Amino acid sequence: MSSLRRFLTRKDATTSVEYAVMLGMILMVCIVTISSLGSTSGGWWGKNRDELQAHGF
Repeated sequence: MSSLRRFLTRKDATTSVEYAVMLGMILMVCIVTISSLGSTSGGWWGKNRDELQAHGF
């Protein structure tokens, strides 16, 4: 426990925590963006499939 306390009170720890928070935020934005693009793309492909089936392909 004392080693954790020493780490958190050092200046390097602050920088490490800041970088970890930034990395977490970047990953969250990437996941949300990819999920949104996947949903939109799936809708486009489904619409194309339905139109092709309506025309007998």
